[in-house]
Parts: sequence; C-alpha cells; structure tokens
Amino acid sequence: MIKTDATAQNTWITHPLQTREWGEFRSAMGIDVAQLKWQGPEPSKGQLTFHHIPYTPWTIGYFPKGPSPSKDMIHTLKALGKKKNAIFIQLEPNVLASPKTIQQCTQLPLIPSHHPLFTKYTFVLDLNKSEDELLSSMHPKTRYNLRVATKHGVAVREDNSPEAFGEYLRLNQETTGRQGFFAHNATYHRTMWKIMHGRGIAHLFTATYKGQTLAAWIIFAWQKTLYYPYGTSSREHREVMAPTRILWEIIRWGKTHGYTSFDLWGALGSHPDPHDPWFGFHRFKQGFNPTLIEFVGSYDFVLRPMLYRVYTVADNLRWALLKLRAH
Repeated sequence: MIKTDATAQNTWITHPLQTREWGEFRSAMGIDVAQLKWQGPEPSKGQLTFHHIPYTPWTIGYFPKGPSPSKDMIHTLKALGKKKNAIFIQLEPNVLASPKTIQQCTQLPLIPSHHPLFTKYTFVLDLNKSEDELLSSMHPKTRYNLRVATKHGVAVREDNSPEAFGEYLRLNQETTGRQGFFAHNATYHRTMWKIMHGRGIAHLFTATYKGQTLAAWIIFAWQKTLYYPYGTSSREHREVMAPTRILWEIIRWGKTHGYTSFDLWGALGSHPDPHDPWFGFHRFKQGFNPTLIEFVGSYDFVLRPMLYRVYTVADNLRWALLKLRAH
C-alpha cells in the first residue's frame, strides 16, 4: 500500500507514470508499488514497481519516467532491490538525450536494457503554435485526410460516460485482434480509467460517423502536457479518416484548455524501418509535423548477474514464441 502524500509527490514528478494516481492504479492491479527517496539534488524521489516472476521467489523492478540516474539513486535502488528479491531493475528515465545525460548513465553500473518497454523516441507537438501554423505545417496528405473527415461529418467530442468507455473497450478488442499486438485486458483498462479519470488525469474522446463510434482515445493531461497512451479504431468506414480528425480535435481541445505540448507517446526514430510493425503509427503521427524527441534510453541495473543471464534467455524465447503465435 502506498503511504506517501499525493500532493507532495505530484509537485516534483514530470510524467503521469510517476504520479500517485498511477501508483494507486498499479497497486489496485496487485502490483507491488514502492516509493524511493535518496540523498542528492532535487528531484530525489521516485516511484517504481516490482513484478513477481511466476513460480520463483524473484522479482523484476521497473522504474519508468523517473529523474536522471545518479550514484545516490543507484545506491538506494540496490538496497531496495535486494529487499525485494529483484534480479534487476529496469530504468527508463524521463530525460532527454545529450552528451552529458548519456555520459551520466554510462558511468553508472547500468547496461542497455535487453527489452525496453518505452521507445527511445517520441513525437511532441508544440501547442503554443496557432491552429493555422499547425495546419500549414502538416504533411499535405494529412491535411487532405482532415478535409475528408470534415467533409464526411466525422464528429469528435470528449465523452467520459460509461457508454463511451464501453465503446472504447469494444474498439480496443477489435484493434488489438486486428493488428496482432499484445495488449492489456479489460480489467486493466477499467481499473486504470476508474482511478486516472476519477482524479482528472484521463480523458476519453470519441469520433463518430452516422452515429457509429469509429475511434476512441484516452488522453492523459498532466501539468502543461497532453499524452496519448491509448488509442483504438474501427476497421469500418476507414475512408472517412476518423483517426486524423480525432487527433486534430484533441489538439484544439488542448490549446483551449491551456496545454502547451502534446506527447504522442512513441516514435521509431529519424530513420524508421518501413517493415517495422509500428511504422504505420509512426507515419500517421509524423503527418502532423511534430518534433522528434530522443531520450537517454532504457537501462538495466543488474543485481544478480547469473540469474539475469538465465532470465534474458528465457524472456527472449518467450517473446519469440508469442510473435510466432500472433502470426
């Protein structure tokens, strides 16, 4: 159970996954959530989770979107990790890549993660720009698709009702089944929504055409930034370009409500592989002409080297089998 004060915690965090609310959600899902505090310059706090490996006494630690790693942080993580029987702790700092920040990570006892969960890159839209500036900077095809959606009367609105959330769950099942991706189940989404929306962080937007919901996105609004963690769409009426319209209207909503940036939650990098399964998402986001942002990356802090080697072999085999089943 988390015992830190929510207001105090949320004054220093820089990402929704470090909020008290996200910790409550993970705890409600049966995940061991831990609060961390270490000596050193601010911020000197963090929130991480420990995940049990079935049929073993061991765990894996995960520290997403925290501050830049330091010797003091690693020292404190080591003590906590041993207490939690962790084989390793994966760190994915919310820190932009630069020669200085990369050097800080490489000088610590960290190795590149064998299986990053967050992409090293993301796209960010500057919502300080006017609507005309944002429209004129779009790729011509994206601007054309937006006109098509408008012409067909695709309607977008914020709709946080139980009925709209039911449509989101329906479309999520359709989307993941169609694309063959590994996704969270309905219990995960319901629990996340109950807590994150209940605290004013999560917002649901729907795009409808002739009374039918074609897309439903959940957006996190935190401090001055919007985030796009969850999106669903229907295979029906793809010709009316509902996803393009819903993203544009969320941009407009964000500007109206005083948000200054929109993190589109992931990108493939400056030279994406057209054969990558995420290439379509990358190209869709890129059409809005966002700025490509690079983070320092994902690192593993290994506490038990021999078990770590066994775990990585087993985990790589597991993912290979899952991909085979998906095809």
